[in-house]
Amino acid sequence: MTAATVHAFDFDGTLTCNDTFLEFIIYDKGMARFLWGFMVNSPWIVLMLLRLYPNWKAKERVFSHFYKGTPLDDFDRRCRKFGASKKSRIMRPAGLKCVAQALEAGQRVLVVSASIENWVRAFFTPHPGLTILGTQVEVAGGRLTGRFLTKNCYGQEKVRRVMQLLPKRDNYILVAYGDSRGDKELLDYADVRHYKPFREGK
Repeated sequence: MTAATVHAFDFDGTLTCNDTFLEFIIYDKGMARFLWGFMVNSPWIVLMLLRLYPNWKAKERVFSHFYKGTPLDDFDRRCRKFGASKKSRIMRPAGLKCVAQALEAGQRVLVVSASIENWVRAFFTPHPGLTILGTQVEVAGGRLTGRFLTKNCYGQEKVRRVMQLLPKRDNYILVAYGDSRGDKELLDYADVRHYKPFREGK
């Protein structure tokens, strides 16, 4: 029996042209509030850039600054508006075509991203063969706490999330698509690797 094929796509930079963590905040809060929020959190961002503070903690601090206390329903509504507004502008057409072709062929598609699941999901039409594996936000009493429920879905965490979902590794061929250091472990784990595959001219 032929092994099933599973396609695992990174999102930011691979299927999109831009980092959607920054894009979402700018879209939702406006440039002035975005710049103020990053200035307030600049000590942590500088320490992160110097590799003296974990990337995920700096990211969580920024996210908490903007969204702690936001009702989940309201946050999801903003995510849907963001996806509807930005899909045609920041998604790579060749990447979307590759996702569509895999789904049409009856193959499993995973979008594995360090970005927040809520807005990544907003860029895709629901499909039984499509699964979003992203960073999940913690919710208490219907509101965002500002903390992440899962580890930042980056590096080895991408592999762990795929293994958690599909533990029987011998049962499928994994095709991975990535563009950055955060995708290295996922690309190494795959049977077939595509690095920066959807750039113009490829």
